Amino acid sequence: MPKISERGCQMPASPIRKLVPFAETAKKKGIKVYHLNIGQPDIQTPEVALKAIRNFDQKVIEYSHSAGNESYRRKLATYYQGIGINITHEEIIITTGGSEAISFALKVCMNPGDEIIIPEPFYTNYNAFALASGVKVVPITSSIQTGFALPAISEFEKSITPRTKAIMVCNPNNPTGYLYSKEELLQLRELVLKHDLYLFADEVYREFCYDGNEHFSVMNLEGLEEHAVLMDSVSKRYSECGVRIGALISKNKKLIATALKFAQARLSPPSLGQVIGEASLDTPAEYFREVYDEYISRRNLVIEELNKIPGVFAPLPKGAFYSVISLPIDDADIFCQWLLEDFSYNQQTVMLAPATGFYATPRLGKNEARIAYVLKKEDLKNAVKCLEEALKVYPGRK
Repeated sequence: MPKISERGCQMPASPIRKLVPFAETAKKKGIKVYHLNIGQPDIQTPEVALKAIRNFDQKVIEYSHSAGNESYRRKLATYYQGIGINITHEEIIITTGGSEAISFALKVCMNPGDEIIIPEPFYTNYNAFALASGVKVVPITSSIQTGFALPAISEFEKSITPRTKAIMVCNPNNPTGYLYSKEELLQLRELVLKHDLYLFADEVYREFCYDGNEHFSVMNLEGLEEHAVLMDSVSKRYSECGVRIGALISKNKKLIATALKFAQARLSPPSLGQVIGEASLDTPAEYFREVYDEYISRRNLVIEELNKIPGVFAPLPKGAFYSVISLPIDDADIFCQWLLEDFSYNQQTVMLAPATGFYATPRLGKNEARIAYVLKKEDLKNAVKCLEEALKVYPGRK
């Protein structure tokens, strides 16, 4: 029998999705499963986007330009200019989701065997994208006790080697909900310039910053014009996860020209998705105000209720719609599967994402899980109640 590649064998299973078969089995037994494991909002997609789908009247769905439709890129550049990020349409490549933007950046900026430093816990697929590109992830561990603030710059310095080519942040952060401050990003700026590195920034949750905290983009770090690489997506901003439209953005002309060659190799980003993405830029401000208020309300409810449970600690997220929480358990992977296989409370259970998959350092996250507060408040309250009752009877409680 032919062998599977080593790369394929090393590719990690998603901690967000690997428990899906157990959830499906639970549902077949008549158990209601509250999905806190995945960042799939139940917020309605903007009406302007849905209207664009209904009114689509092209007779042929053609390939677009490999960099994306010019009309979309021009309109997207106007959006960024409106929030203080001064770019042109020529500095944007439209991608198949934010995922492809990250993959392109890794392939354009790094050689196989090069290293990228990422504060952990981090979005699990960064590891998968790096592995597929032959790049080594070097983690710098942040602490739940600080709410997962940026680790000390001295820790980054210790990890820099001749193979280090980039540092990556997600801001606001998935999975922790932490929002990196301007001061923290300025520290990274100095480090990047000192060692001549790239600074990758996944800013897909930009609109979701709470408690008066403001988002600061890496594109606005002075002197990083050749170093800063921005990845973005329509998925969370407009609740359009299935549209699969993202963007790779940089003022580094050689980087964009090289990325275009990868974009040409995959022909074009989704044409229908670009129609939806372009229409979404006309979403009224009232939509975001309502979504913001809803997420604040959900965050406050779920964090308050979680912290009432003995042994549970849930830091207050400053952004996005996630929190990594600590639990009084022996093993998060076992516990999250047990919740679906062996537990129910009033014919209900909750699905969490074990945090082990968000760390690159072995054994970290064993007593942590990521929650996504993307459900209506009634469901969130029921989900937390299920978790509370589960912890009372879980055999591996600590």
